[in-house]
Amino acid sequence: MKITLEQLAAATPADLTIHSLDLALYQVTVNIDGQARLLVDNNGKPIRHRSLQKVREMLRGMPVRSLVLRHESAYDEMIGQPTRDESNALEVSLALDIDPPPTIH
Repeated sequence: MKITLEQLAAATPADLTIHSLDLALYQVTVNIDGQARLLVDNNGKPIRHRSLQKVREMLRGMPVRSLVLRHESAYDEMIGQPTRDESNALEVSLALDIDPPPTIH
């Protein structure tokens, strides 16, 4: 399933996952009522950015209950390890508060 930014803005608070793809490429899935939906533009194409900061800025003001960054590791595959039954993903909780930290003098 897919969801646009406009639909997300009108939705109830949702759990969002920013997926870290190939070499600093990010896309977002939105989990609403147990269903994952890919965040797309008005033409139905996945919204992707090369900057995590840009993704966070795009999501500012949206009804977000939780936000995580997920990176699926290909390490096991690269070194010839067998496929795992459990996920090999690294997940980090993020906040939408993206104001720069105060400077220290």
